[in-house]
Amino acid sequence: MAPATDCRFPASPVFYRSLTKRFPKIVCGEGCWIFDDKGKRYLDASGGAFTVNIGHGVREIADAIGHQAGRIAYVNGTAFTSEPTEELAQELVELNPEGLGYSYFLGSGSEAVEAALKLARQYWVETGKPGKHKIISQNPGYHGNTLLALSTSARGHYKKLFEPWLVRVPLIPAPYPYRCPCNGKAACPVCSGSILEKVIEEEGAGTVAAFIAEPIGGSSTGASVPRPDYYRRVREICDRHEVLLIDDEVLTGAGRTGKWVGIEHFGVVPDIMVLGKGLSGGYVPLSAVVTSERIIGPLAKGSGKLLHAQTFSHTPTSCAAGLAAVRYIKKHSLVAMAAKTGKALQRHLSVLRSLHGVGDVRGIGMLHAVEFVADAKKKTPHPRELKFAETFVEFAQDNGLVVWPNVGHADGVNGDLVMIAPPFTITEEEIRQLVSLFENALDKTLDHLAEKS
Repeated sequence: MAPATDCRFPASPVFYRSLTKRFPKIVCGEGCWIFDDKGKRYLDASGGAFTVNIGHGVREIADAIGHQAGRIAYVNGTAFTSEPTEELAQELVELNPEGLGYSYFLGSGSEAVEAALKLARQYWVETGKPGKHKIISQNPGYHGNTLLALSTSARGHYKKLFEPWLVRVPLIPAPYPYRCPCNGKAACPVCSGSILEKVIEEEGAGTVAAFIAEPIGGSSTGASVPRPDYYRRVREICDRHEVLLIDDEVLTGAGRTGKWVGIEHFGVVPDIMVLGKGLSGGYVPLSAVVTSERIIGPLAKGSGKLLHAQTFSHTPTSCAAGLAAVRYIKKHSLVAMAAKTGKALQRHLSVLRSLHGVGDVRGIGMLHAVEFVADAKKKTPHPRELKFAETFVEFAQDNGLVVWPNVGHADGVNGDLVMIAPPFTITEEEIRQLVSLFENALDKTLDHLAEKS
């Protein structure tokens, strides 16, 4: 059977992520650009799904994958280890916050979050406190689509269909300065993080196992950056109530915010950390649960292992890709580049604030967002039925610009924003092109919605 020429359902045998659209077929990429089979090029301004940090088409990574696959592609992680697995773990010892010296390698970020939550529960059971089983998370927030990870996520449109299968997770409001009514007041319990203590006490500290959060907002709050003291306060509260702090760096790690991991901006070390996405540069699925001897020592003395298993954990070929990507990041000082280029990106994006329909432009390093509103002064979101973010993304892609949308953050239903998170290697000229393409797509979106109204 010949491959389908029309890449959409039902013409193609692929079960696509959307069953109502036609997909351009991408054939290659280089740097910040990807190219389809018609010769059209797209500026990848979101690094795919915040994943492509070193750029497309880096030969060293492809060679490392091929070399390892030619030697041994897979071994059973319950029986063997491998050279790239050992070497990648050692590289991460040197890059991660002090004390986080042990890495458990998996595939997707959702898998790693699921394993990290299980690790938190098992730690308390192995240390004689089996009553500690609850997880506290943030709203808005996102940690993955496997069932426990989805339970900790606060995205109603993702969860609604599967609600009968999910567990209850207490939530605190996420730090979201643009929409917080406190207007920057120091005593704000949400912006200071002190609200966490209130919820822990309401739930009963003896029942709470962990608090999980992204150190800097992903798409859920559009790259919102908490106050400098936020995670210091959270760390103090967790320590006081014997609650583990799980740092979800799937999106923010591997240099995305101008530090190796986002939590570094706050001078805090978590108990458990999750890496993913950019850990392999986007070249293969790879994630990691990272923790300390203090956390896994009790497991070693008790059950002898994390009671979690996945076929493709600790896989040599995936770890070889991660090892090559991490060494490439170090060799080319790409974390420092992300910090420096991020300032240029922020400067150029700031001109968008003056455009009609834009409420806020914010971010840090190579992670930024543009939030769209109907009324900039009142910060009024567009009605959800307009599908503003989705419409913008379609016009942007038609123009050759790829960005990532998010909806529902304003009040759980309404709210439209797009994320901008290009490869760290983007040039200033490419940033100018990005802004120009963005402005054009916004004009077309506003014109299109005006015609419909």
